Amino acid sequence: MIFKIFLAALFTLATALTAARPCKPTTTQASWVSMPSLPSTGSADLSLPPPGMVLKKVALGHGIQNYSCPASDTATPAQLGALAALYDVTSLYPGTPRTGLNETPFNALSTILLWSQSIPLNLVNTEAAWPGTTSRPNVFPESSYGANTQHPFLAAADINIMPTIATIKFLGHHYFDQDSLPTFDLLTVGLKASVVKNESINAPLAANKGIIGSGAIAWLKLVDSGRGVSNGLSLVYRVITAGGAAEPCRASGAGNDGAT
Repeated sequence: MIFKIFLAALFTLATALTAARPCKPTTTQASWVSMPSLPSTGSADLSLPPPGMVLKKVALGHGIQNYSCPASDTATPAQLGALAALYDVTSLYPGTPRTGLNETPFNALSTILLWSQSIPLNLVNTEAAWPGTTSRPNVFPESSYGANTQHPFLAAADINIMPTIATIKFLGHHYFDQDSLPTFDLLTVGLKASVVKNESINAPLAANKGIIGSGAIAWLKLVDSGRGVSNGLSLVYRVITAGGAAEPCRASGAGNDGAT
């Protein structure tokens, strides 16, 4: 049984260019943006980037996390991949001159996106794309949430999620390639990351649990896959997640009511 869960998350994408240690901004000059500090879960944290990393983009991702369950209702769900559209929020990072948000609204972007926008995928049932509201989530049968296997993504489009900020520009796509490796294809800027998981920590307990309340998916540190596929990117962090965690495997019919 395969099931899918909506998620939104922030991704920081970097590469090795010049020496720059991550730190909190202490100046209004643009130079600090070489590597913003990583957010904290309040307990365990992902390790910092190595010296010599420079930030390329901060992206907001919105899509579906795929899992499978075997016949046993006691098995742990296995991750099968993901599909997501990516949006450029680099200029909104707190401390960025003229365009940066305060920390609280910036950290809320994932949750706001999850609950305010239709899933940007070519679903077999287009009515299933709308999340509904926090008091009345939009839940459809599992089969409604599958994306077209040949053309899973909708046409590139910018989004507006808050009246107080400018339009957020489309940046690219996140997917798993034919070798089941996470890929971040930043189509509008010609950057690409083929990565593997290096570290994983639980999202904060207070993180938004998503459309079906299954919980926020883990935060990750992802490093280059070494396959020579990446272009201009070598390190990705997935942080500030909303939704996306797997539901427990259940007996026959598992996942049918968790398709959001």
